[in-house]
Amino acid sequence: MDAIEILQNHQVKKTSPRLSIIQALQTSQNPLSEGEVKEKMGGLYDRITFYRSVQTLEEAGIIHRIVADNTVVKYALNHCEKGHQHSPDHVHFYCTQCNSLVCLNAVKTQAYELPEGFTSNQCDVVIKGMCNKCNL
Repeated sequence: MDAIEILQNHQVKKTSPRLSIIQALQTSQNPLSEGEVKEKMGGLYDRITFYRSVQTLEEAGIIHRIVADNTVVKYALNHCEKGHQHSPDHVHFYCTQCNSLVCLNAVKTQAYELPEGFTSNQCDVVIKGMCNKCNL
């Protein structure tokens, strides 16, 4: 599915920055930082527009944000399943050696039993360690 179709399917207005962000994320197998998206966007990048666009794309369920630590924030495209039900319920792996971040789509987050009166609307799990390339 191309970027225009993604925006149409999520009923989000088509703008050049939104298209560029989606296209940048589509070209990468791993989540991208703001700087990495900026490189791919070229002249379309504007910091304020970037953050507004990212917020809109997150709220629409098109992308998700991963906070690996206090200084590393990356973005990844969500994949639609079963009629646009998004499943951001997967684990992320952050390599502390090379600073890569990977969505582990096959590793699902678990359901945590919360105390009475607590409700969950999101669960973010980031496993930190060394990736298979650095761990040789």
